[in-house]
Amino acid sequence: MSVPEYKSMVYDEIIGWALDRELIVMINIHHYDELMQYPNQHRQRFLTIWKQIAEHYSEYPATLLFEVLNEPHDLLTPELWNTFLTEAIDVIRLSNPHRTLVIGTAPWGGFYGLEHLEVPVNDRNIIVTVHYYDPFQFTHQGAGWAGEESNEWVGTTWEATPGEMSAIDESFNNVYEWANQHNRPIHLGEFGAYQVAPYESRILWTDYVRNAAEQRDFSWSYWEFGAGFGAYDRESSQWREELLEALIP
Repeated sequence: MSVPEYKSMVYDEIIGWALDRELIVMINIHHYDELMQYPNQHRQRFLTIWKQIAEHYSEYPATLLFEVLNEPHDLLTPELWNTFLTEAIDVIRLSNPHRTLVIGTAPWGGFYGLEHLEVPVNDRNIIVTVHYYDPFQFTHQGAGWAGEESNEWVGTTWEATPGEMSAIDESFNNVYEWANQHNRPIHLGEFGAYQVAPYESRILWTDYVRNAAEQRDFSWSYWEFGAGFGAYDRESSQWREELLEALIP
C-alpha cells in the first residue's frame, strides 16, 4: 500500500509548523482497530506502514520521535505485541538508526503492562511510555465509549484525600522502580479526566498527576488539546485557565 501524496503533504506541513516552533513532535499509529482484532492478518501491513513512515521522515531532525503503536490491546496480546514491536523496530532502524523511539505497553498502555514488556536490550535510544487514567470511574465518568455504566459514575469526585494521593504515588513509584531497574526513561504519554467530571476535581487530579510525574523525572503529554478532555475550549477560542495552570503552574 502507499500513503496518498496529499495526506503526506498535510502531515508534513503540520509537523513543519511544530518543528519550526521548536516543539518536539511524536508520530504514532493510533486507532488501528483491525490490527487489534486480526493481528496476524495485519502484521505485514503494519510493518509496511512503518517502513513508509520511517523512510519518508528519515532526514527530519532528532526532535521528531516515532511511537510505534498506541495502546495495543485485545488479540494483540502482550506476548504477541513483543514480537510485533521487535519487528517494527527492526524495520524502522533500517532507515532511522539514530531516531528516538517510544514504545508502550499492552494492554491499553497501562503501567501494569510493564512487567510483560520486552525492550530491545542493545537499543538504548528508546523511551517507554505509559498512560494513566486512575481512578477510571472518576476520569471516564459519562464517557460513552467506556460503557453504559459510565453514566452511573457521574458525580464522582477526586478531592486529594491522603488515600487518593497515595494511590497515585504507589502507581508512579512502581513505574519509577521499573524504570530504574531497566535503565529506561519514562514518558507519561496520556493522562486526563473527561469533561463530565466535576471541574474542580479535574483541576486537583490533573495537578497532582502532573506533579507526581515531574517529581520522578517522567516527561508527559496531556490528553488532550480541545475535545472531551481538552485544556482548550475551541468554541470560545480560550484556554480553560485553571486546567492550564494545573498543567503549567
